[in-house]
Amino acid sequence: MATLYHAPRSRSSSVLALIDELGADIDICEVTIPRQDGTGGPDPRNPHPDGKVPYLVDGDERIHERGAIMLHLTDSHPKARLGPRHGEAGRGAYLSWLFYYQGVMEPVIILHWAQLSHPALTATLRDFDAMILRLTGALEHGPYLLGDRFSAADILCSSPFLWFPEMLPDNPVLVDWVGRCAARPSIRRVQMRERQEPGLPRE
Repeated sequence: MATLYHAPRSRSSSVLALIDELGADIDICEVTIPRQDGTGGPDPRNPHPDGKVPYLVDGDERIHERGAIMLHLTDSHPKARLGPRHGEAGRGAYLSWLFYYQGVMEPVIILHWAQLSHPALTATLRDFDAMILRLTGALEHGPYLLGDRFSAADILCSSPFLWFPEMLPDNPVLVDWVGRCAARPSIRRVQMRERQEPGLPRE
C-alpha cells in the first residue's frame, strides 16, 4: 500500500483532498513539520529529504512536490477521470497547469505576500496581477481550468485561495471558481477534519 506523509493544515492537505476524490486506498501517516510561528519540528518518521510534506511512497517510488504527486496519483487511478491520460485530449493543458502552479503560481503568491519585488523576479516568474490574468483567461472558457472537466489541477491551483482567502482578488470569475472547488465534498471533508486540530497554525 502507498503511504502519504502528511501534516494537517499544510500544503499536503490538497493531496489529501485528491486522495478522497480518487477513492484511493492510501495510508496517511501524519507527521510534524516546522511551522512559521516556531511550533512543530522535523519528524524522524518523515522520509522527505527536507523534512517537508507531502511525500508519497508508492512501492519503490519516492515522490515529492505536489504537482508530481498529483500526476502520479491521477495516472494511477484513471477511472476517477481527474486527469487526462497520455494521448487523451487535454493532457497538455493538464500537465501545463500542474507545472505552472509549482513554477509560477506558488512563488509569485509567496513573493506577493512577502511584499518582495524586483525586475528580475517579474521577468522570470511574472507578477501577481499577470498570474491572476492567466487564471482568469483560462476560466473564461469553462468552469474549470480544463473547461468543463474538473481535475486535480483545480484542486492544486485553487488551494492557496482556500487556505488564504484574503489573497483572492475581487474577481467574479476567480471567486466563482474557488467557490466551486471549495464546495467539493472531498475538500469540505478535509477542511472539517483539519479544523478539528486544536491550535494548529497553517504552514
